[in-house]
Amino acid sequence: MIKREEYLKKIRPFMSKEIVKVLTGIRRCGKSVMLELIKEDLISQGIKKENFFSVNFETGAVSYVKSLEETYEVVKEFAAKRKEKIYLFFDEIQELPHWENLINSIMIDFDADIYITGSNAKMLSGELATYLGGRYVEFKIYPFSFAEVLQMLPDKPEAEVFQTYLTKGGMPFLYQFPFDEMSSKQYLCDIYDSIVLKDVVQRNKIRDMEQFKRVLLYFIAEIGHTFSADNIMKYMKSEKRTVSSETLYNYIDYCKTACLIHMASREDIIGKKLLKFQEKSYLTDHGIREAIYGNNMRDIQQILENIVYMELLRRGYDVYIGKVGQKEVDFVARSGADKCYVQVTYLLANEETVEREFSVLEQIPDNYPKYVVSMDEINRGRNGIKHMNIRKFLLMEHYM
Repeated sequence: MIKREEYLKKIRPFMSKEIVKVLTGIRRCGKSVMLELIKEDLISQGIKKENFFSVNFETGAVSYVKSLEETYEVVKEFAAKRKEKIYLFFDEIQELPHWENLINSIMIDFDADIYITGSNAKMLSGELATYLGGRYVEFKIYPFSFAEVLQMLPDKPEAEVFQTYLTKGGMPFLYQFPFDEMSSKQYLCDIYDSIVLKDVVQRNKIRDMEQFKRVLLYFIAEIGHTFSADNIMKYMKSEKRTVSSETLYNYIDYCKTACLIHMASREDIIGKKLLKFQEKSYLTDHGIREAIYGNNMRDIQQILENIVYMELLRRGYDVYIGKVGQKEVDFVARSGADKCYVQVTYLLANEETVEREFSVLEQIPDNYPKYVVSMDEINRGRNGIKHMNIRKFLLMEHYM
């Protein structure tokens, strides 16, 4: 398994500090492996392995994981046998009822360095904000980036690896073994079913599962397109089903909380105003789309846009859809006072496409970096706007 150094660099300054490290992300994106990588890093710093205590709250191997009081007693017994700081690794902790009370008690009662993971972003951050105030820091973990997939497949040509990435996506397990297409699809379908059932339907007590799954499939098909409640309700009506706008927005919120989809807001670049009701949806892993819906290669424009959006999130940027007059900029990415603009297209196949992609960036009256990203191998950059092949863009060290 690769080191995932980009995440470790962010986590390292908080290691051994009295602040809870929270790792959130979609199921099977590599959070458990990150805990193992953190352990390796701590050992390299001189921390003794016998001071580590780990438990996965989804396991059936030990009974105490279902009880807050029993888990606390096990930790208490572990701490009593050690004179040094203890290091606690709690995986999928949201499965333990009232887990936030456990974390709060441990922080008060023991000299402990705590790392927790979970597949429910809102519950973790929300409850910790209530109980721990400023004593936690969250790290969002995502499936493999293209650069990480390249590290897993070092003997294959870059272009070939990208073709694989377009359909398989970035779920780490798929790159540990030589899975064929059908096995990969089955694995991703199983992940999807687990997310839908455990992290959305059961957790939010959704009664009409069939209705929810139809709405979610619509979102998966329409990634990269402007969200419209009216369009979804019309679609459901055509399917002989009905859904209210309130239920629809609840479904969206549930899927965001389960780290499955993301909604990108739109802003007026010139007027610097955030625009309501014109969001776009993106999927945390585009490989799930291929497994559930198919057509990634047919809908290549949407997939490339999804890949770039997730890459920007992965690097810690705040990402918006830009509006310049009646024209659209695919992404405005911000990091503090810095920002960049990114247009994504499949190919600059004709002059009309070139004009569409470049002209909107040329209308933005500032000197922040501007990119047009496509599958083209030939550089068509102009007027200070960089044109890059998407593989090269994804492998760039800095965008700003």
